[in-house]
Amino acid sequence: MNRILLLLALPLLCLPVRAQNAVDRFYLDMRTSFHQETEPGTYRSQLVGEYLNLHLLGHVSENVTYRIRQRLNKKVFDERNMFNATDFMCVTWQATPRWSLTAGKQAVLIGGYEYDAPPIDVYFYSQFCNNLYQAYSFGITGAYEFSPSQRFVAQVCNSPLSLGYMSVYAWNLAWGGQFAPWWKTLWSVNMVEDAESHYIHYTALGNHFIFRDAIFDIDLMNRTGLTQKHFFLGDFSVISKLIWSVGDWNLCAKAGYERNLAENVDADGRPFDAVIAPGTEYLYAGGGLEWFPLGRDHLRLHAVFYRDNAVRRTNIDIGVTWRADIITKPLPRQPSSGL
Repeated sequence: MNRILLLLALPLLCLPVRAQNAVDRFYLDMRTSFHQETEPGTYRSQLVGEYLNLHLLGHVSENVTYRIRQRLNKKVFDERNMFNATDFMCVTWQATPRWSLTAGKQAVLIGGYEYDAPPIDVYFYSQFCNNLYQAYSFGITGAYEFSPSQRFVAQVCNSPLSLGYMSVYAWNLAWGGQFAPWWKTLWSVNMVEDAESHYIHYTALGNHFIFRDAIFDIDLMNRTGLTQKHFFLGDFSVISKLIWSVGDWNLCAKAGYERNLAENVDADGRPFDAVIAPGTEYLYAGGGLEWFPLGRDHLRLHAVFYRDNAVRRTNIDIGVTWRADIITKPLPRQPSSGL
């Protein structure tokens, strides 16, 4: 395995570099909320800080760029994984206008728009995204852009089901495409190894529809082990989101359904899926408002509510997200968060 990774990274070691080291963009973004929970006979509330992220983007030569995103409020959980609070720490070589190679810590290429969105823009998640051990890991990614709207990506990385320092891997193929001006896609197939060196397979189909002032996302995901009885729809997620923009306001709604049949275990009673437990049937939904009083890139106020069938309590968040620019320059081409 180590030999394979070395061969994949070899082009980065051999590329000609004319040093230009420069920071192109440096900023912080933050989110804080007044969180409230209600259930029959009970009310709880708390003022919480949710995100404090440091972003650094730059280039070391005309065709070599780098990206760092550090969560300053996230705890490093184990001394063997000192980069747990780092989402991105990667360098990208744009070999040609179409070919690129990225090495370092980056997003694990799993399709779907909920998964691909920056966490600071998501108010409540599916169980799959909530329970996935790490959505960002060290790996090597090669991408080929057929056209500005069609991109194929292959990736080998540390498994998102591992603790970050274990010798287990994920093998990912993804496609960012567009069938029409109003229909974009983030699709992937994944072979993911868990902490016990068993593989599970994901097929994730993220779809993004644009209708004038409204966007509608629907993500479909199927998960299966090689010997699982129900290959399709025995273990799956369906997630939908609607955003309607009116001036400086967004009206938002989101719902999801996830199910993993209780019989989806192997002969030893071990679950095929290490993220969604067998016997799970999870339904969640919510909605809210967003207001951008100073433009959509600088300040956002939100009021959202959501509820699920597991805890059966209503959650209400009223909060603010803002960005502080420190260095801003016209950016060279940068890798996206995923596709």
